[in-house]
Amino acid sequence: MSDIMKSICAVEGVEAAGVKEGKYGLALIRASGTGAAVFTKNRVRAPVVNLMAERTLRGKLDGVIVNSGCANAYTGKRGFEDAKTMAQIGAEALGIDEMNCGVASTGVIGRYLDLDLIRRQTAAVAPNLAHSSAAEDAAARAIMTTDTVPKHALVRADGFTVAGICKGSGMIAPNMGTMLSFVYTDADVPADTLRECLRTAVNRSLNRVVVDGDESTNDSLFCTATGEAGKVPTEKFAAALEEACIQLAKQIAADGEGATKLLEVKVCGCRREEDADKIAKAVIRSPLVKSAVYGEDPNWGRVVCAAGYSGVEFEVDELSLSIGEGESEVSLVRNGEITADLDKAKAAMRGKRVVFTLTLESGDAEATAWGCDLTEEYVEINGKYTT
Repeated sequence: MSDIMKSICAVEGVEAAGVKEGKYGLALIRASGTGAAVFTKNRVRAPVVNLMAERTLRGKLDGVIVNSGCANAYTGKRGFEDAKTMAQIGAEALGIDEMNCGVASTGVIGRYLDLDLIRRQTAAVAPNLAHSSAAEDAAARAIMTTDTVPKHALVRADGFTVAGICKGSGMIAPNMGTMLSFVYTDADVPADTLRECLRTAVNRSLNRVVVDGDESTNDSLFCTATGEAGKVPTEKFAAALEEACIQLAKQIAADGEGATKLLEVKVCGCRREEDADKIAKAVIRSPLVKSAVYGEDPNWGRVVCAAGYSGVEFEVDELSLSIGEGESEVSLVRNGEITADLDKAKAAMRGKRVVFTLTLESGDAEATAWGCDLTEEYVEINGKYTT
């Protein structure tokens, strides 16, 4: 159903462009349709988030302007006015109503926007807006901060497409959507339906990514439905949107700051999906689990420990745990009995992806979460982030 490649410009009605100058980048994306968005729930959220949380309730988006290098967070009234000015700058460049222009910022907290730089970069980017892979790649790179690669998602469904780009590498433990994400579809979806489907898709994907446990002040996801492909069944659209968001989530986890391995934790057999979600995120959030994954140390007791403090009640003696997948899957615990072959378990930790499957006997609900290992490079990056 899906293939990862340059993506949003595979959706009819989408144009993009961007520029990156050192730490400072700017991207423009033009696409008109119904719109929905989700944002960080951090109490200290950026003024731009407060502005957009209000404006996106209109259910209409015609474009977005995004800057990297400065988060415009914890900048008070001036930051709020600067966000409004940035919306005006983007709207003028895109030829749209400023009330329908999404705005997003990422970078260092506690710094004011350089509006002169944003005006100059916008003027340089606007003439390059195009419906092409090259233009999209320029936009995806423009919004990167500590990301090492641009991130794209593409899902071709039955008669319609869902696609997106995002950025995110550090300060990742979303409680909304994710870092900065821009998702597009050519399906004709009413705003209320789009909002509901987006909330569910995000909860099953981007809200299940943890790199370091820090919730950002700026996390934002904008979704636009251009309607070019006509109406589609809601359940089919919801499934495609969720798959696209999962593609983005996995790429964020794999590109965590300093990461060398993608960590995937599947939790099955729970009474409620919420329970499975809590257990999976407790495991991928654990610094001890993440460190063991980095060292390829089959210290599986740390996984069981994290499940135990997740806040979910379960019968300890009914727990089963394995590592790896398919023919390489190794049983570690089966219904409370230790079955671990540590040599085989260690072998299953080699490579770029490590998968734990934790199974209970409480019900049929399940959830998967994604994270990464914890390395010395993470400390190196964040110990000198502003200097």
